[in-house]
Amino acid sequence: MTPRVENPYDHAPAAIKAMMAVEASLRQGGLERGLLDLVKLRASQINGCAYCIGLHATEARRHGESEMRIYLLDAWRESSLYTPREQAALAWTEALTRLSETGAPDADYARLREAYMEGEQVQLTLQIGAINLWNRLQVGLRGVHEPDPSRGAA
Repeated sequence: MTPRVENPYDHAPAAIKAMMAVEASLRQGGLERGLLDLVKLRASQINGCAYCIGLHATEARRHGESEMRIYLLDAWRESSLYTPREQAALAWTEALTRLSETGAPDADYARLREAYMEGEQVQLTLQIGAINLWNRLQVGLRGVHEPDPSRGAA
């Protein structure tokens, strides 16, 4: 794939810096790092963002996530590997990532409310919004993901 813009960061440094500050703030917001990794990876799967899928799968593994949970993330509803708290976050991630289709259903919010305090709900919702913006940047401008180190140079 050929990028549409070679380095988008060079063209909007203030905006990218602001997005990085949002990400840093969300990492310090109290939600578990592994949960944030799953949310970022799931939204990126839905959006078909190869750049972000590669990045967040790698980060998830680095933070201790198991290969099996990464492999099964797309089928989390059919797997017993995810906690009720993670399931609530993943349902909310899917609802907000597919907002035009779902309208953020009350049932998904009720599930979220059972598992998260209000401040955590806001933090999680902001993280979902942020990853969707990153996905749109990378998919829209055809960001190229990192090569697979296990396969050598491509």
